Amino acid sequence: MMRIAVIGQSVFGLEVYKELRKEGHTIVGVFTIPDKDGKADPLGVEAEKDGVNVFKFPRWRLKGKGIPEVVQVYKATGAELNVMPFCSQFIPMEVIDHPAHGSIIYHPSLLPRHRGASAINWTLIHGDKKGGFTVFWADDGLDTGPILLQRECDVEPDDTVNTIYKRFLFPEGVKGTVDAVRLIAAGNAPKIIQPEEGATYEGIQKKDNAKIDWNQSAQVLHNWIRGNDKVPGAWAEVDGQKVTFYGSSLLDSGATAIGQPLEIPGASQPGLVSKAGLMLFGNDGKALLVKNLQFEDGKMIAAARYFSSGSCASVELTEEEKAFAEQMRGVWKSILTNVDAIEDSTDFFKSGAASMDVVRLVEEVKLRASGCQLQNEDVYMNTTFQDFIQMCVRKLRGEDDEEELVVDYVEKNINNMTIRMPHQLFVNGEFVDAEGGKTYKTINPTDGTAICDVSLAQSSDVDRAVAAAKEAFEEGEWGKINPRDRGRLLYKLADLMEEHQEELATIESMDSGAVYTLALKTHVGMSIQTFRYFAGWCDKIQGCTIPINQARPNRNLTFTKKEPIGVCAIVIPWNYPLMMLAWKTAACLAAGNTVVLKPAQVTPLTAMKFAELAARAGFPKGVINILPGSGALVGQRLSDHPDVRKLGFTGSTEIGKHIMKSCAVSNVKKVSLELGGKSPLIIFSDCDMDKAVRMGLSAVFFNKGENCIAAGRLFVEENIHDQYVKRVVEEVKKMKIGDPLDRSTDHGPQNHKAHLDKLVEYCQTGVREGATLVCGGKQVSRPGFFFEPTIFTDVQDHMFIAIEESFGPVMILSKFKSGDVDEVLRRANATEYGLASGVFTRDISKALYVSEKLNAGTVFVNTYNKTDVAAPFGGFKQSGFGKDLGQEALNEYLKTKAVTVEY
Repeated sequence: MMRIAVIGQSVFGLEVYKELRKEGHTIVGVFTIPDKDGKADPLGVEAEKDGVNVFKFPRWRLKGKGIPEVVQVYKATGAELNVMPFCSQFIPMEVIDHPAHGSIIYHPSLLPRHRGASAINWTLIHGDKKGGFTVFWADDGLDTGPILLQRECDVEPDDTVNTIYKRFLFPEGVKGTVDAVRLIAAGNAPKIIQPEEGATYEGIQKKDNAKIDWNQSAQVLHNWIRGNDKVPGAWAEVDGQKVTFYGSSLLDSGATAIGQPLEIPGASQPGLVSKAGLMLFGNDGKALLVKNLQFEDGKMIAAARYFSSGSCASVELTEEEKAFAEQMRGVWKSILTNVDAIEDSTDFFKSGAASMDVVRLVEEVKLRASGCQLQNEDVYMNTTFQDFIQMCVRKLRGEDDEEELVVDYVEKNINNMTIRMPHQLFVNGEFVDAEGGKTYKTINPTDGTAICDVSLAQSSDVDRAVAAAKEAFEEGEWGKINPRDRGRLLYKLADLMEEHQEELATIESMDSGAVYTLALKTHVGMSIQTFRYFAGWCDKIQGCTIPINQARPNRNLTFTKKEPIGVCAIVIPWNYPLMMLAWKTAACLAAGNTVVLKPAQVTPLTAMKFAELAARAGFPKGVINILPGSGALVGQRLSDHPDVRKLGFTGSTEIGKHIMKSCAVSNVKKVSLELGGKSPLIIFSDCDMDKAVRMGLSAVFFNKGENCIAAGRLFVEENIHDQYVKRVVEEVKKMKIGDPLDRSTDHGPQNHKAHLDKLVEYCQTGVREGATLVCGGKQVSRPGFFFEPTIFTDVQDHMFIAIEESFGPVMILSKFKSGDVDEVLRRANATEYGLASGVFTRDISKALYVSEKLNAGTVFVNTYNKTDVAAPFGGFKQSGFGKDLGQEALNEYLKTKAVTVEY
């Protein structure tokens, strides 16, 4: 271990200092910058807490020579190594060369490229494909000393100084600096002379020379803007004043936008202010998009609001809101200590606030108004006290979200209402096109026509969504929000879903073929109930204490913690598009995870509407991401992705097996699977016949038979078999087949053409095998994907239709001998599936015996399809494992950590 002097500043210097102490090195002195406006640098603050000597020299040199008193104080520490993280002062060579091991410096570029103080800026401005950092041995040149260690990363197309620093240069830079010290301590530290070939030095990037030259390509303009974002900020003159541009992204070739023209002096053509932001053009005709603008007075706005930025009327505060405003006035005063009084016109930044003060202000708001979740950007965009309070109040009232979210709707007048459907991917809080603008058509099963074009996610879109979910979980507000506030967001989302339930049900009916009344009650109704149920669990997730038996003295405490897993992928089927989303997503979010969800490719629309409502409810960016697309591409990439830690899937057994294998091979991610079923329903002669007929029909034909727990095979005791068949046929013939939006319709279209064709083939197979087709078995002669409700009798155990699931409106009937309970149980259990089952009998002893022996995750007695949000749901055998709904569902999205403390 060594005696180390740390010479530097900022949070970066603080983290290096802390890690060096953890390594066991002795920090003999911390040399940092003087206090600014009465505020100490965080490195100095931490060192003083630890009792380490802290020195705050305003300068080390005078006229190029070391100040003797300063140098003497430094030498008295007896340092064997100088570590200089984020050092902005000029250190004399007699200090640099004094320690036995010399001095090392961190620099945020791959030297010899980008020597100088604005290295990160120039990495981006020059459009480098690779970035990184160097730890080098200090000499008397400018970043010219021998290289000790370098690490590189890819530069992403839309990286800014902030994103590349946070993603790589900061966390890996701290690790790299500590690794360099390890090499020195071990005597293995290299000294690689820097080559002059490829060396560059561009100088400090200042505001005055960050002006945009418009006579360049879109790529160069984009690099210039992102390379100056956030400091010092690329600017241009617009409408006679300096406007600074932030949040640039390149647009695909041929991108078009509808917007209001904005004349920009010197630009090749006017910009366009659209819902997405400000579109700018290079001299090559290609485009880039800027998200935010800042004016000379410090006011920042969303670029999309350029022409309406001054039109927002002030809201009148309630007494409670006035009290909150006065609390915040006190917070501002505690931060802006040099300001005599906080007036409505007081500007946060012009009064001396810095970026760390923004973080503090956001945290202070959270403490006083947990329902007001701020982002740092909110402070930058509302710099005066009055604007800040107005923004906070709008967020507390839920009035701010509507303005922020940009949605390109497909609108249709249908079902006596105007429905507005998003149709793009939802990634990191925004609706965006898929890579390459790829789309597909989602089809209305009622008539076979296209509803609209939907964005078709690609592998790169999956990677973007997972990265957003990971950042939201690890770095964002979601990972810090307390459980009760998490529950409030879920409750708010449920309320919004209830407000839009008729619209959601109409979309569901149109996209999936579900009868509207069923969609309203079950598809949407149970989804709302599910979010409310799990909202209540958010602050009730608990571990436990465990007595352990250790050698005396036994002063140990062991307890368990239930923690969220991280990024979870959810892949859902097409039969209940919104409800399946709710069953998994609500538990996932309640547990504190973030989610990337792939809806079924044929039924994406309610998932996209859900994304909109989640954004309006106030869920932070990246927490919920929705990617319509193919299972082979999107589902496979989610299964393979190393940053996805849990995958929940509902679908076929065949695909479930494939997913399970991919999840194992990729990173042994946690999996829950709800797969196929062939649920047996046993009807004894002592049943309530009316109820058995009514519930038997529901067990098979509910939701057009597209129901995972549908009774796939009915066993009817022989002495009532013929009567039972006669009764169900009579009822089936009364069913009205037709438009699912017609309130009198009983039976709508099957979900999609391929499924309809499969049902036709399924019934043809049953006839070929010798089963008796009593009714149905054919496509209905009308437009759309309608299939006749079907009944087969005389079905033998070896037949295909007795073994395989139809997933459609097909009733499979078999007799069993009177009184032979064990034999019918053997036949009912002779399947690889075990999702659900049922029994009808008035004999309570028989009912309990049968329910005990049936090998299925759910057993219905004298009822069917009666699922509830509080009751766990899931299968046995090849119907999968894991639970949806109920308290047990939370465990699918939690991990248990055991902690043992000796005291």
